[in-house]
Amino acid sequence: MPDFEIEDSFKGKVCGIDEAGRGPWAGPVVAGAVILEREKISEELIANLNDSKKISKKKRELLYNLLMIETEKGNAKIGVGISEAEEIDEINILQATFKAMKRAYRDMGKVADHTIIDGNKIPTDFPTEASYVIKGDSKSISISAASIIAKVTRDKMMDELAVKYPEYLWEKNAGYGTKAHIEALKEHGITPQHRKSYKPIRELMK
Repeated sequence: MPDFEIEDSFKGKVCGIDEAGRGPWAGPVVAGAVILEREKISEELIANLNDSKKISKKKRELLYNLLMIETEKGNAKIGVGISEAEEIDEINILQATFKAMKRAYRDMGKVADHTIIDGNKIPTDFPTEASYVIKGDSKSISISAASIIAKVTRDKMMDELAVKYPEYLWEKNAGYGTKAHIEALKEHGITPQHRKSYKPIRELMK
Protein backbone atom coordinates (compact mmCIF):
# COMPACT_ATOMS: atom_id res chain seq x y z
CA MET A 1 0.00 0.00 0.00
CA PRO A 2 1.25 3.55 -0.70
CA ASP A 3 2.51 5.71 2.15
CA PHE A 4 4.38 8.98 2.77
CA GLU A 5 7.90 7.51 2.84
CA ILE A 6 8.91 8.98 -0.52
CA GLU A 7 7.37 12.37 0.30
CA ASP A 8 9.25 12.41 3.61
CA SER A 9 12.59 12.10 1.81
CA PHE A 10 12.18 15.65 0.46
CA LYS A 11 11.88 18.98 2.25
CA GLY A 12 8.85 21.23 1.93
CA LYS A 13 5.65 20.58 0.02
CA VAL A 14 5.74 17.58 -2.30
CA CYS A 15 3.44 17.21 -5.31
CA GLY A 16 2.53 13.84 -6.77
CA ILE A 17 1.72 13.53 -10.49
CA ASP A 18 0.29 10.67 -12.53
CA GLU A 19 -1.52 10.27 -15.83
CA ALA A 20 -4.32 8.23 -17.35
CA GLY A 21 -4.89 7.40 -20.99
CA ARG A 22 -1.56 6.74 -22.69
CA GLY A 23 -2.68 3.43 -24.16
CA PRO A 24 -6.16 4.06 -25.57
CA TRP A 25 -6.77 4.58 -29.28
CA ALA A 26 -9.13 7.51 -28.70
CA GLY A 27 -9.66 10.46 -26.40
CA PRO A 28 -7.29 12.63 -24.38
CA VAL A 29 -4.43 11.83 -22.03
CA VAL A 30 -5.13 13.35 -18.61
CA ALA A 31 -2.70 14.15 -15.79
CA GLY A 32 -3.48 14.77 -12.15
CA ALA A 33 -1.35 16.75 -9.69
CA VAL A 34 -1.93 16.55 -5.93
CA ILE A 35 -0.42 18.00 -2.77
CA LEU A 36 -1.76 16.58 0.48
CA GLU A 37 -1.47 18.16 3.93
CA ARG A 38 -0.70 14.88 5.64
CA GLU A 39 -1.46 16.11 9.16
CA LYS A 40 -4.93 17.27 8.13
CA ILE A 41 -6.38 14.88 5.54
CA SER A 42 -8.84 12.23 6.69
CA GLU A 43 -7.70 8.83 7.91
CA GLU A 44 -10.30 7.25 5.61
CA LEU A 45 -8.57 8.76 2.59
CA ILE A 46 -5.09 7.67 3.71
CA ALA A 47 -6.28 4.15 4.47
CA ASN A 48 -7.97 3.63 1.10
CA LEU A 49 -5.78 5.41 -1.45
CA ASN A 50 -4.11 3.05 -3.90
CA ASP A 51 -3.12 2.75 -7.54
CA SER A 52 -6.30 3.62 -9.46
CA LYS A 53 -5.86 0.54 -11.67
CA LYS A 54 -6.09 -1.76 -8.64
CA ILE A 55 -9.45 -0.60 -7.31
CA SER A 56 -13.01 -0.61 -8.59
CA LYS A 57 -14.65 2.25 -10.44
CA LYS A 58 -17.03 2.76 -7.53
CA LYS A 59 -14.16 3.06 -5.04
CA ARG A 60 -12.20 5.37 -7.37
CA GLU A 61 -15.18 7.71 -7.52
CA LEU A 62 -15.56 7.59 -3.72
CA LEU A 63 -11.89 8.50 -3.27
CA TYR A 64 -12.20 11.23 -5.91
CA ASN A 65 -15.08 12.76 -3.94
CA LEU A 66 -13.11 12.51 -0.69
CA LEU A 67 -10.20 14.31 -2.37
CA MET A 68 -12.54 17.05 -3.53
CA ILE A 69 -13.87 17.46 0.03
CA GLU A 70 -10.30 17.74 1.36
CA THR A 71 -9.57 20.36 -1.31
CA GLU A 72 -12.60 22.39 -0.23
CA LYS A 73 -11.32 22.21 3.36
CA GLY A 74 -7.92 23.48 2.26
CA ASN A 75 -6.22 20.18 3.15
CA ALA A 76 -5.26 19.33 -0.43
CA LYS A 77 -4.41 21.07 -3.69
CA ILE A 78 -5.45 19.43 -6.95
CA GLY A 79 -4.70 20.20 -10.59
CA VAL A 80 -5.75 18.59 -13.86
CA GLY A 81 -3.98 18.80 -17.23
CA ILE A 82 -5.27 17.53 -20.56
CA SER A 83 -3.78 16.84 -23.97
CA GLU A 84 -6.33 16.07 -26.68
CA ALA A 85 -6.02 13.50 -29.47
CA GLU A 86 -5.01 16.11 -32.05
CA GLU A 87 -2.07 17.26 -29.92
CA ILE A 88 -1.08 13.64 -29.25
CA ASP A 89 -0.86 13.10 -33.02
CA GLU A 90 1.15 16.29 -33.50
CA ILE A 91 3.85 15.76 -30.86
CA ASN A 92 3.55 12.02 -29.88
CA ILE A 93 2.04 10.50 -26.75
CA LEU A 94 5.10 10.91 -24.51
CA GLN A 95 5.46 14.65 -25.20
CA ALA A 96 1.69 15.10 -24.92
CA THR A 97 1.77 13.35 -21.55
CA PHE A 98 4.55 15.66 -20.40
CA LYS A 99 2.51 18.69 -21.49
CA ALA A 100 -0.51 17.39 -19.60
CA MET A 101 1.63 16.95 -16.48
CA LYS A 102 2.92 20.53 -16.67
CA ARG A 103 -0.62 21.80 -17.21
CA ALA A 104 -1.82 19.83 -14.17
CA TYR A 105 0.89 21.39 -12.03
CA ARG A 106 0.07 24.90 -13.27
CA ASP A 107 -3.65 24.24 -12.72
CA MET A 108 -2.87 23.39 -9.10
CA GLY A 109 -1.23 26.76 -8.52
CA LYS A 110 2.57 26.19 -8.58
CA VAL A 111 3.05 25.70 -4.87
CA ALA A 112 5.32 22.65 -4.48
CA ASP A 113 8.98 22.50 -3.50
CA HIS A 114 9.47 19.11 -5.17
CA THR A 115 7.44 16.95 -7.53
CA ILE A 116 7.41 13.17 -7.74
CA ILE A 117 6.18 11.73 -11.04
CA ASP A 118 4.97 8.22 -11.74
CA GLY A 119 7.06 6.41 -14.35
CA ASN A 120 10.69 6.47 -15.43
CA LYS A 121 11.00 9.90 -17.06
CA ILE A 122 10.72 13.55 -16.04
CA PRO A 123 9.30 16.24 -18.35
CA THR A 124 11.94 18.72 -19.52
CA ASP A 125 11.76 22.24 -18.06
CA PHE A 126 9.46 21.16 -15.24
CA PRO A 127 8.64 24.12 -12.93
CA THR A 128 10.05 22.45 -9.77
CA GLU A 129 12.79 20.05 -8.83
CA ALA A 130 11.40 16.66 -9.80
CA SER A 131 12.05 12.95 -9.41
CA TYR A 132 10.47 9.97 -11.12
CA VAL A 133 9.16 6.97 -9.17
CA ILE A 134 8.67 3.69 -11.00
CA LYS A 135 5.28 2.22 -10.02
CA GLY A 136 4.85 5.33 -7.91
CA ASP A 137 1.07 5.01 -7.81
CA SER A 138 1.45 1.94 -5.58
CA LYS A 139 4.23 3.46 -3.44
CA SER A 140 3.39 7.13 -2.85
CA ILE A 141 0.16 8.46 -1.33
CA SER A 142 0.45 11.68 -3.36
CA ILE A 143 0.99 9.89 -6.68
CA SER A 144 -1.82 7.47 -5.83
CA ALA A 145 -4.14 10.43 -5.23
CA ALA A 146 -3.03 11.95 -8.54
CA SER A 147 -3.78 8.66 -10.30
CA ILE A 148 -7.34 8.76 -8.92
CA ILE A 149 -7.83 12.35 -10.10
CA ALA A 150 -6.47 11.56 -13.58
CA LYS A 151 -8.40 8.32 -14.06
CA VAL A 152 -11.79 9.54 -12.81
CA THR A 153 -11.49 12.80 -14.76
CA ARG A 154 -10.64 10.94 -17.95
CA ASP A 155 -13.41 8.38 -17.48
CA LYS A 156 -15.92 11.22 -17.11
CA MET A 157 -14.62 12.81 -20.31
CA MET A 158 -14.92 9.50 -22.17
CA ASP A 159 -18.48 9.07 -20.86
CA GLU A 160 -19.33 12.48 -22.33
CA LEU A 161 -17.66 11.63 -25.65
CA ALA A 162 -19.58 8.34 -25.71
CA VAL A 163 -22.83 10.30 -25.89
CA LYS A 164 -21.56 12.04 -29.03
CA TYR A 165 -20.08 8.87 -30.54
CA PRO A 166 -22.23 6.05 -29.11
CA GLU A 167 -21.17 3.38 -31.61
CA TYR A 168 -17.70 2.99 -30.04
CA LEU A 169 -18.87 2.20 -26.47
CA TRP A 170 -16.26 4.48 -24.90
CA GLU A 171 -18.27 4.55 -21.69
CA LYS A 172 -17.25 0.89 -21.33
CA ASN A 173 -13.82 0.65 -23.00
CA ALA A 174 -12.49 4.18 -22.31
CA GLY A 175 -11.09 4.30 -25.85
CA TYR A 176 -9.00 1.13 -25.60
CA GLY A 177 -8.89 -1.23 -28.56
CA THR A 178 -11.49 -3.73 -27.45
CA LYS A 179 -13.27 -6.08 -29.85
CA ALA A 180 -16.40 -3.88 -29.81
CA HIS A 181 -14.32 -0.77 -30.48
CA ILE A 182 -12.56 -2.43 -33.41
CA GLU A 183 -15.86 -3.60 -34.90
CA ALA A 184 -17.28 -0.09 -34.61
CA LEU A 185 -14.20 1.35 -36.30
CA LYS A 186 -14.59 -1.04 -39.22
CA GLU A 187 -18.27 -0.18 -39.60
CA HIS A 188 -18.28 3.55 -38.88
CA GLY A 189 -14.69 4.67 -39.47
CA ILE A 190 -12.59 6.97 -37.32
CA THR A 191 -13.68 10.11 -35.46
CA PRO A 192 -11.82 13.33 -34.62
CA GLN A 193 -11.21 11.77 -31.20
CA HIS A 194 -9.17 8.90 -32.60
CA ARG A 195 -5.37 9.03 -32.40
CA LYS A 196 -4.38 8.82 -36.04
CA SER A 197 -0.70 8.39 -35.19
CA TYR A 198 -1.43 5.07 -33.43
CA LYS A 199 -0.64 2.06 -35.62
CA PRO A 200 -4.07 0.33 -35.40
CA ILE A 201 -5.82 3.54 -36.43
CA ARG A 202 -3.30 4.20 -39.21
CA GLU A 203 -3.93 0.69 -40.55
CA LEU A 204 -7.68 1.26 -40.59
CA MET A 205 -7.22 4.55 -42.44
CA LYS A 206 -5.43 2.90 -45.36
